[in-house]
Amino acid sequence: MLNVIDFFYLSQMNAFKKILPAFSYLFHPLFVPLYAVLAFFYLSIPYYNYHTFYIIFFQVVIITVLVPLTFYYLLLSVGAVESVMLEKKNQRKIPLILHAILLYVLISKSVTMDNFLPLYCFFVSSIASTFLAFVLLFFNLKASLHMIGVTALTAFLVVLSFQLQVRLIGAISLLFVICGLVATSRLYMKAHTNNELFVGSLLGILPQIMVFFVNEKYADLLQKLTF
Repeated sequence: MLNVIDFFYLSQMNAFKKILPAFSYLFHPLFVPLYAVLAFFYLSIPYYNYHTFYIIFFQVVIITVLVPLTFYYLLLSVGAVESVMLEKKNQRKIPLILHAILLYVLISKSVTMDNFLPLYCFFVSSIASTFLAFVLLFFNLKASLHMIGVTALTAFLVVLSFQLQVRLIGAISLLFVICGLVATSRLYMKAHTNNELFVGSLLGILPQIMVFFVNEKYADLLQKLTF
């Protein structure tokens, strides 16, 4: 009986290990902005029409997914990077700069403060996270970009629940589980250490919370400074 139990346990563990890498791809940092946009419009659809949703969604797809992917494959072709996972520190600088620039274009021309404030704050926080991850590279520190993305998404949903006054306990709990699975996936794939996952989590969560509180306290002043 013990052997049967052990066999069942080992088979379940092997199956779990096989699906772990899928979480690294499903929650790749390139896809996180899409999930944030979907969550925002799903909860805010009474205030926006579907035409607005489609326009913003496809703009985000182009700016945060298609353009970076095209650029990554260009870097791959010249040997500047080895994969879209950007595992080596020296291969991260150019993609991080590009990501920050594209997010700035997005909040300047599309997801503006006037029309999509919570989503605007999410992308501003993402720019801050990207900048901090870039700065850490000069100190030979690598933060997990996957954890930055998935924890930022979790923090964004928490913030959104406060701003829209909706209960999202189930969705937030699910995202916490997903954060754990993504972290486990990155460890299993030997892409990061525990410290890198922890730093990435901090860089994902703190900017989202700080921007939320700054916006709550200085909303009128920020509105005047926005251009």
